[in-house]
Amino acid sequence: MKKNSKTQRASLSEQLRRGDLMAAQCPSREVLKHMTSRWGVLVLIALQNGTHRFGELRRLIGGVSERMLAQTLKWLESDGLVDRVAFHVVPPHVEYSLTPLGQEAAEKVSALADWIEIRLPSILEAKREKI
Repeated sequence: MKKNSKTQRASLSEQLRRGDLMAAQCPSREVLKHMTSRWGVLVLIALQNGTHRFGELRRLIGGVSERMLAQTLKWLESDGLVDRVAFHVVPPHVEYSLTPLGQEAAEKVSALADWIEIRLPSILEAKREKI
């Protein structure tokens, strides 16, 4: 249903169906939280380069604790962005990779991360001016 006026709002069920991030009950917010958390962004970017084991990811992502990396991977897996494959060998061998949906998400957050890196001097300058 097309809205002709800016003042006319979609019903709550329509908003929730399409995902209205501004609505407190929007299910999209949980996915947004997982994807855009500090560790979520870095995991998605790290996995863009291919499949990695847990220890490799921990070494690639400086400063992440084992607990936070495990939690972030679980969140991203539950959102359908990360695929976890466990091999039944001793010692245990688990590999993580992006799903097609995860690859798409990684491209989006990578663009934001790239913008931050490129604009960091301007951001730091703006911060200095506020002090």
